[in-house]
Amino acid sequence: MLIIKNATVVNFSPPEVHRGWDLVIDNGMIAAAGPGASEGLKADEVWDLNGDIVHPGLVCSHNHFYSGLSRGILADINPSPDFISILKNLWWRLDRAIDKDILKSSALICSLDAIRNGTTAVIDHHSSPSFIEGSLSVMKQSFEQTGLRGMSCYETSDRNGMSEMEAGVAENVRMAHEIDKEKEAGKWSGLYEAHIGGHAPFTIPESGMKMLKDAIDATGRGIHIHVAEDKYDAAHSHHHYDEDLLVRMDRHGLLNSKSLIAHGLYLSEKERNILDERNSFLVVNFRSNMNNNVGAQQHLGGIKNAALGTDGIGSDMWEEFKFAYFKHKDTGGPLWPGDFLNFLHNGNTLLERNFDSRFGRIEKGFKADLVVSDYRNPTPLKGENIAGHMAFGQSAGSVRSVVIDGKVVMKDRKFPFDEKEIYAEARENAARLWENMNKLDDSK
Repeated sequence: MLIIKNATVVNFSPPEVHRGWDLVIDNGMIAAAGPGASEGLKADEVWDLNGDIVHPGLVCSHNHFYSGLSRGILADINPSPDFISILKNLWWRLDRAIDKDILKSSALICSLDAIRNGTTAVIDHHSSPSFIEGSLSVMKQSFEQTGLRGMSCYETSDRNGMSEMEAGVAENVRMAHEIDKEKEAGKWSGLYEAHIGGHAPFTIPESGMKMLKDAIDATGRGIHIHVAEDKYDAAHSHHHYDEDLLVRMDRHGLLNSKSLIAHGLYLSEKERNILDERNSFLVVNFRSNMNNNVGAQQHLGGIKNAALGTDGIGSDMWEEFKFAYFKHKDTGGPLWPGDFLNFLHNGNTLLERNFDSRFGRIEKGFKADLVVSDYRNPTPLKGENIAGHMAFGQSAGSVRSVVIDGKVVMKDRKFPFDEKEIYAEARENAARLWENMNKLDDSK
């Protein structure tokens, strides 16, 4: 049991601030929360925060941990004047250059960075065509080793042939069944779940769509896929199938309440309506879209279920929140920081739909995924202005300690293990990854 005393509790949705609360953390849950909630109780560990902030952990609703060793990349990348060139010359070469050891390093350092930034859950989307079978087990082990909560899937695609597509679907199904067996045996950690991955509709033929639907039916999971990240995806669908992207996916029965659609910059009104009717989620990734010069999301205010992701640009959701809001305002958008705080909070709904637990509030009966912050607010902090403090002040630099599933995974900015060796190994594997990329033929 962990007891946290004298905390300033901040909840994001609905936004509220409570001062002088105690929290009782037991068996992965918030067992009690409120003034004097810990009175008379004994715990293994007691933290007296003296008024410092405790808030729910942040959720990154779309990420790519396989890209974790691309930071500062030194590889021969041909000029890439458009989005498809960027995919072919950079990302599709990088993922083909990944092996088991490279993936392990990438997943571990991404997990540590997430925790350090106060991100307690990451929904990942994975690709490593030279290492498919077993790749999701490496992801799972990395999440569990660091204590991070999240999900992953394999990015099914035919871009290197149909045999690769079949292997990608098989890996998704294998991992889902592995988790189901762990649950049945009472051995599931509760930290890692599965879903069914697809790269993007323009790399998935009709037979591939059927494979994905069969995988969803066989596992009870939802699809996680890029859609309309660039105009090319929409144009390809109209050219080859004479259908909007989500109309095509819906025809195959791929959209439901567990579906996660990443990007969606070029969805028609009909597609947005389908997304809402199927109760599916749209996850937007502003920094990645800016980096790829593909445009900005213009329809956030009219989407029923929207959340924030990074698409591989780290797991700092404070920074993503700020970029999303400022880019939206820069394009003349009507939304305010409070709207983007709701989008950030909505990642918890994605977790609830997949983990069968309650997330995202400091309240009895919710999962104990929380962050202790030493943010010093220079102006009054109230429920009405939490989003303003996040947009114009608070950052990942204020994250001091992190608890996930009731376990302390970082305390006073230190992990319970020496991460230096992990980073040293990552640097070696990053150099080898870049060398591998230089050996690959760009034409494939």
